[in-house]
Amino acid sequence: MMSEINAQGSISGNILRLERASIHDGQGLRTVLFLKGCPLRCPWCSTPESQLAAAQKGYDLFRCTICGKCIKSCPEGALKISPGADQVITNPDKCKLCFACAAVCPVTAVKKYGFQLTAAETLDQICKDEIFYFHSGGGLTISGGEPFMQGDFTAAVLRECKMLGIHTAIESCMHLPYDHIEKALPWLDHLYVDIKQMDSRLHQLWIGVDNTMIIENTRKADSSGYPVGIIVRIPLITGFNDSDQNLVAVAEFCSTLVNLIKIEILPYHRLGSETYRLLGLDFPCWELDPQSDEDLEERASFLKSKAGNIAVITGSGFSAK
Repeated sequence: MMSEINAQGSISGNILRLERASIHDGQGLRTVLFLKGCPLRCPWCSTPESQLAAAQKGYDLFRCTICGKCIKSCPEGALKISPGADQVITNPDKCKLCFACAAVCPVTAVKKYGFQLTAAETLDQICKDEIFYFHSGGGLTISGGEPFMQGDFTAAVLRECKMLGIHTAIESCMHLPYDHIEKALPWLDHLYVDIKQMDSRLHQLWIGVDNTMIIENTRKADSSGYPVGIIVRIPLITGFNDSDQNLVAVAEFCSTLVNLIKIEILPYHRLGSETYRLLGLDFPCWELDPQSDEDLEERASFLKSKAGNIAVITGSGFSAK
């Protein structure tokens, strides 16, 4: 029988990057496929380069030596040295994002975020790590951005992985039409759902959309009939969702999920701030302080006290009792 990937392997995906041997994105050693495009704009986003579906250009002025090679390479004449001769500046009206500048930069001061691969090409890359999956109980995790925004591509990759016996997982914000999600569920082992705030008004205030679709889609996936294990993740943001009231609401919601495996509390961090700079964007959350391990563990213990038999862990590995 012809492999499904032969029939659908020509479907292309917008890829951000592929990371190998991750221990933070599911069980065992995992290959993490980051896709481009996200429907949300969370101010604390750690991968701002994943938000747009199209490829983007970054520029590291501290690395740039002002050698001029990028300027000579640009077919549109979109680049020039600044009046202060301390950086290369881009005319956005002329730049066509051909990335000729990135190709010739000798110090990688110009960066390209995003490229395309077919499902078949992606599977070839995933299978290079196959031996590690079977020895560690790992597999593939598709992250982003939002993987379900590229539903056909995501489903094609997951389908072939399952046919090869590779464990599969997805990290999702769940804010998109359910039919994008549903087509991948037959090929999915674990679904990581990002629950940011149970109060719809606060969700709207901080993120720009309410949480109605997220909650509804999580319930639908849980009752789909597919044996998909659900892990609820909470990115803990001081002043936004770390209150007793919100954690109690999360516990109550999670208690209604039949296929819930556990709840994970993840600490806020500023790891994405450097990428904001390279993209020429302001980082919105400089005034937010990351929680200490002790604060994270205290919140996890409180949540566990309200969650009954549900397992609660933190990103630092603490398991609440």
